Amino acid sequence: MSAHVPVMLAEVLKLLSPKDGEHYVDGTFGGGGYTRAILEAADCRVLGIDRDPDAIARGEALVKHFAGRLTLVQGEFSNLESYLGGERTDGVVLDLGVSSFQFDEPHRGFSFQGNGPLDMRMSRQGESAADFVNGADEKALSDVLFRLGEERNARRIARAIIAARPVTETAQLAEIVKQAQGPAAARFAIHPATRTFQALRIHVNDELGELERGLDAAANALAPNGRLVVVAFHSLEDRIVKRFLLGRSSAAPNASRHAPVTRRVHQTSFRLLASLKPGDGEVHANPRARSARLRAAQRLAA
Repeated sequence: MSAHVPVMLAEVLKLLSPKDGEHYVDGTFGGGGYTRAILEAADCRVLGIDRDPDAIARGEALVKHFAGRLTLVQGEFSNLESYLGGERTDGVVLDLGVSSFQFDEPHRGFSFQGNGPLDMRMSRQGESAADFVNGADEKALSDVLFRLGEERNARRIARAIIAARPVTETAQLAEIVKQAQGPAAARFAIHPATRTFQALRIHVNDELGELERGLDAAANALAPNGRLVVVAFHSLEDRIVKRFLLGRSSAAPNASRHAPVTRRVHQTSFRLLASLKPGDGEVHANPRARSARLRAAQRLAA
């Protein structure tokens, strides 16, 4: 199993700017890389949140090491306001997507690199990927593959999956998708099942809905001058983060009074700080960083 390497750690720390006596939320604790760095950078406190019970169990060693300064909660980061109990936080960091631990453990079912049960549940609760692919009709399945995986051959793949049911293992699904893609699969720059696995994972965990709710919760929980730092790994996530921050910043375009109202209008509450990609050196050392995009903003004082 490969070690979890936090992406753009130096940039996250610089933008979060931890200070003594302050309080921070790591909404996607994972391997604890960001949390450890924050706690080492200042005499502060961190609330770590993760849906995955395995991540919380791994983090107990850090809880003991940083006695009294780290609290871990198993749950969704969209509930961070309730976990804070009304307390404001000076910074929130979110590292979206699947963690290296989840990706590298075949029994979790997130990857086709090693065969395992078709699961993909971050919390280990609720509908699994196998439940969905074996129960959904062709339209529901193809819609998920197209919308969340941006898979152009979604209908063809959905039909192939339905014809092959029951589908219970990752290697089985990967082969079904590969065959459905046809001869063109040999020319793909990525594995032909990559977008299908991405779509199913996002659907099973409601990742985009969780992100939207989590951004709202972070905005509500941040103290004046508090900072929000988000690292996204694909365009669907990054688009949500970008629109959220632009829509609540002074950089948002002025709406015409003659234009129809198509979305909620928010009062300016953020100042944009950064939009960054990892450097070539980091991508070379950690290929999983290649698609990362970091966006950061600061809560206005008034």
